[in-house]
Amino acid sequence: MYLISTNPHQFKQWFIDKDFFGSASIKKVLPVLIPELNYKEMDVLDGLKARRLWMKTVLEDKNNENREEIIKNLIDYCTLDTFAMVRILEELKKI
Repeated sequence: MYLISTNPHQFKQWFIDKDFFGSASIKKVLPVLIPELNYKEMDVLDGLKARRLWMKTVLEDKNNENREEIIKNLIDYCTLDTFAMVRILEELKKI
């Protein structure tokens, strides 16, 4: 993972790990830095699916029969994504 910051005190070096497989994606970084957090039990597993569900359910007003469940799943996914970013930053600050 390559970290570049305009604040020189935020990151003193780049952090790269072979298990990121050349990616800075949360889905690649999270299992390496915070393995106890994962998306395995979630109904929405990735941002592309989240975006498609959001567009169909909210913008196109489809999926009305299970709209509440979809919205809950999207909130759960976004909550984990946000929490994962916070935890990744906390781990990187320790380095």
